[in-house]
Amino acid sequence: MSLITRFAPSPTGYLHVGNIRTAFIGWLFARANNGKFILRIDDTDLERSKPEFVDAIKEDLEWLGLTWDAIYFQSQRMDMYEEAKKKMIASGRLYQCFETPEELELKKKSLLSRNMPPIYDRSALKLTAEQKAELTAKGTKSHWRFLMDDKEIAWHDGIRGDIRFDPKKINDPILIRADGSMTYMIATVVDDIDLAITDIIRGEDHITNSAVHIQMFEALGAKPPKFAHLSLLKSKDGGISKRSGGFDIRSLREAGIHPLAILSFLAKMGSSDQIEYRKTHAELIADFALTKFSKATATYDIVELERLNTKLTHSLEYEEVKASLPAQVDKVFWDKVRNNLNTVREVNDWWRICNEHITPIISDANFTKAASELLPMGEWDINTWNHWVTEVKAKTNRNGKELFMPIRLALTAMEHGPELKTLLPLLGREKAYARLHGKIS
Repeated sequence: MSLITRFAPSPTGYLHVGNIRTAFIGWLFARANNGKFILRIDDTDLERSKPEFVDAIKEDLEWLGLTWDAIYFQSQRMDMYEEAKKKMIASGRLYQCFETPEELELKKKSLLSRNMPPIYDRSALKLTAEQKAELTAKGTKSHWRFLMDDKEIAWHDGIRGDIRFDPKKINDPILIRADGSMTYMIATVVDDIDLAITDIIRGEDHITNSAVHIQMFEALGAKPPKFAHLSLLKSKDGGISKRSGGFDIRSLREAGIHPLAILSFLAKMGSSDQIEYRKTHAELIADFALTKFSKATATYDIVELERLNTKLTHSLEYEEVKASLPAQVDKVFWDKVRNNLNTVREVNDWWRICNEHITPIISDANFTKAASELLPMGEWDINTWNHWVTEVKAKTNRNGKELFMPIRLALTAMEHGPELKTLLPLLGREKAYARLHGKIS
């Protein structure tokens, strides 16, 4: 039997590093075992699901190189969920409830006030057919709950080991809302059965859901798949969500973070492997083993990701980045500047400053002119900057920002940017002299 995993995002926002880590571990698991990776868009929430987020999900996955073998949309599979609903009603595992949200909230508060778990009391099971008909005639809308049985739920989790649940401590979940729409709980199980999913890898926040799903699989006459629950990512400042700034994949892409830096980082977080960059998906697949992951919470630190990205950038050969470089940037220029880049896209600033006309910013004309007269003659190299700036410092009695900022503004027209000791030999004496005098060059 072929191994099949799936990633099932809801198109209600942009993917963040937590989503992508789950998707990527599932993708690695499939690829490492010659299996299939399914992308399933969980868009049963018609109000919050947006087409632009579907496009963004596919775009982010494609940019990261996480190809899928098939794609499905839950909104196109509603007939299947309806059939499953009928089957579970007929078998007595789905029962009709008439409480309003306000009534359910009161029951919950009452239980909590008595230090009791907020488990639904199943009072709807006591309703007679006549009472149900009367409530329906009054226009009271009903929802449907799945009836958990008393048999202990147990499975061997691929990451967390043996897990056991007492069903009496789990709420009977609502599968069909009062408006007739299907919840995630029923849709995901029906899809996993229909798509022959063999292995489900998801976050530890779904452990209780998995316990419920196991009984639902069995109620629908199917064997449950294997489960593995990853620890959730935490940032230094707390949780990670679609709405947290700086964690979505789109922001990382716009910041110039390389896709393989992101994947290398996420592939090792929470595992026994040291976090190191890999330059191909094949290397990441070869490194992968689900048994390397632990239950411990993994901390996501964007600064650490940026450092890894810098190391990866320095290692990239011209042929590996050629497709993403401006056409005019050749191998000679790339090799000269790459060890000074934090991201590949920073090469654009270096090229523009070295090879295009810029308008210098002169904040202190007397100082920059004096500095220009001290520019060394002859061939320049990486040591030229130190020789020159030492002499400028001695002649002008300037230090720190007073010394460096006027020079930087004149040479680059930027307050921040390329390291000047590396930049100087690329500019050459003639261009540096002209810019220190405020001339466009």
